Amino acid sequence: MFENYRVFETTLAGRPLKVETGKMAQLSSGSCMVRYGDTSILCNVTASAKPREGVDFFPLSVDYEEKLYAVGHIPGSFQRREGRPTEKAILTSRVIDRPIRPLFPKDMRNDVSIVCTVMSVDPDCPPETTAMIGASIAISISDIPWDGPISGVVVGLVDGEYVINPTAEQEKKSDMHVTVASTADLVAMIEAGANEVDNDTMFEGIMKGHEANQQIVEFIKGIQAEIGKPKFAFESNDPDPDMFEAIKEFAIEDVRYALDTDDKLVRDERLLPVYDKVHEKFDEVYAEQIGKIDECLYKLQKYVVRRWLLDDGKRVDGRAIDEIRPLAAEVDLLPRVHGSGMFTRGQTQVLTTVTLGNADDAQLLDGLDDETEKRYMHHYNFPSYSVGETKPSRGPGRREIGHGALAERALVPVLPSKEEFPYTMRLVSEVLSSNGSTSQASICGSTLALMAAGVPIKAPVAGISCGLITEGDRFMTMVDIQGLEDFFGDMDFKVGGTHKGITAIQMDLKVHGLTPAIIKEALEKTYKARLYILDEIMLKAIPAVREELSPWAPKMLSTKIDVDKIREVIGKGGSVIQKIQADCNCDITIEEDGSVFIAAVNTENAKQALAIIETIAKDPEIGAIYKGRVTRLMAFGAFVEIAPGKEGLVHISKLDVKRVEKVEDVVTVGDEILVKVVEIDEQGRINLSRRDALVQVEGLTVEESDEEPRRPASRQGGFRRRDSRRRED
Repeated sequence: MFENYRVFETTLAGRPLKVETGKMAQLSSGSCMVRYGDTSILCNVTASAKPREGVDFFPLSVDYEEKLYAVGHIPGSFQRREGRPTEKAILTSRVIDRPIRPLFPKDMRNDVSIVCTVMSVDPDCPPETTAMIGASIAISISDIPWDGPISGVVVGLVDGEYVINPTAEQEKKSDMHVTVASTADLVAMIEAGANEVDNDTMFEGIMKGHEANQQIVEFIKGIQAEIGKPKFAFESNDPDPDMFEAIKEFAIEDVRYALDTDDKLVRDERLLPVYDKVHEKFDEVYAEQIGKIDECLYKLQKYVVRRWLLDDGKRVDGRAIDEIRPLAAEVDLLPRVHGSGMFTRGQTQVLTTVTLGNADDAQLLDGLDDETEKRYMHHYNFPSYSVGETKPSRGPGRREIGHGALAERALVPVLPSKEEFPYTMRLVSEVLSSNGSTSQASICGSTLALMAAGVPIKAPVAGISCGLITEGDRFMTMVDIQGLEDFFGDMDFKVGGTHKGITAIQMDLKVHGLTPAIIKEALEKTYKARLYILDEIMLKAIPAVREELSPWAPKMLSTKIDVDKIREVIGKGGSVIQKIQADCNCDITIEEDGSVFIAAVNTENAKQALAIIETIAKDPEIGAIYKGRVTRLMAFGAFVEIAPGKEGLVHISKLDVKRVEKVEDVVTVGDEILVKVVEIDEQGRINLSRRDALVQVEGLTVEESDEEPRRPASRQGGFRRRDSRRRED
């Protein structure tokens, strides 16, 4: 039945990699099932028969689809089926897209769709890079024009040794997680998170990944040679060369003048009459290609910018190649938020806020890995006004999610542990103005906001980008690229890190890949720029983490109790914990391991709740002093609750430092009094003393006539009978 069914096998990092073709999804342009260990991913690629009308870009979509049956889970949604993709799925789609996109013909306008469906997951065999390899194979064997193949691996650093595709256990101990994609001879993509790794260590890790990729690229080439389809021909959408040359000759000086400014608004204003002038001149000449005139003007701007950079060493705004635009850093811009910081670089400006919450505020996750919640969230918003446009807000797209995740990845390595700082943290970066690398500005603004909020980060983090222009064997890099250098350049190499080392990298390319020399130069330039931003700008705005939290932030305390005591703290139907929360005006979270987190409006309330919980969880000790509440009055004394469910008797002789005739003369029901544990009998009954607590805490003196307890026989006997009945009840 499956005449074209073929199986190709190799190994990757010591684990079997098997590719099956010709059995499934036979109507797509290219299809394969990739099995890496027990990870199984079905990858399909299709292309439209005709180009899409009216677009000036290559319409590629990449979807990484997570199916929860792959890990034996039923989705937690109301409908019990997968809905919109998770943030991790969106980020993986972007990671697959970035090395693949530059290898398609730039002048092709046929829609291309790549779908990677995760059907089974082995935690020791990463599905993300497996999907990238599968996508590369599917495109390679299809009839779609493409300059691949590529391969991708993850590089870890475990106990000082580089590991390719680390297992789940190795990942927990790894000091870096670097995804490296490669063509046959160039590094096509880098996505990294690291625990302050130095440049040399990072560079060597990237090269280790690049080396591992070469084996898989050759493996894919073998599959393509054996079963690959001939590539289809397409109609180029590039403007006619004669048309471009005519417009170039007519408008190049006007374009040079328009671009030669450091102000984006001035540049846009200068370009408007240039467009009008060119259309007036050429609309009739090229009546059938009017839509291509704007594309020629775009190409002309690109030509001018690249020639300035490569031939003259000139940047659009007049800066030196390694010069950073004017910088500014501020904190405490918003009075009621828990922390705020704003970072400005030229016409790029980002304001970040910090909100602190309790453990219950953590984000719940429903994905393919073991991560079930996030206590640190970074959200990034890019409104249209930040670039002077009028588009309506439609919620976060893939770009916003990707930029937020990059800033999050850069800061995670310096965050305090849950034990050190038991808060949930949400950061929101609002892009106020955008003219180049807002994601890196959000890293800087977030560090400022965290420090202002009093979050004890281990070290401040800054971010900066490096651009690239290539022509044949020539190349040049420049730091802090602005919008035009990003649009018309070949690379956006973003690096976040501390004084000590790198915490995050994201590399976007428009060319096929980078040589080792370019990567090394980019790492060196971003390192120097990062130190300047930290020392000369950020640490002058706020030299150290605030010692105290904002008065508007919840006050958090934590402890750990025996798991056998959790039931007592919660109480029947939650009665005990609900009462503690109501009485102390706080929120309490108890985890399965006995960790307890208390968040309150003020520290005193949190301390009160903590004392109650510890009293419940720990058996009272003789000599301990508690603040209890009087629950009942008897002729012989008062019963005092020192914690929910734990009550003791203060005998009338122990109620005060002076002689007491009636219990009602000293206390009433509902009073809160200090008491000291003086005895715990064999049956666990607790005897308390207010008198001893007053002497110890307030330094009062006991009246001599009352030093010996008064024990009338009839009352003492009555107490025993009544107390025994109470205990039995």
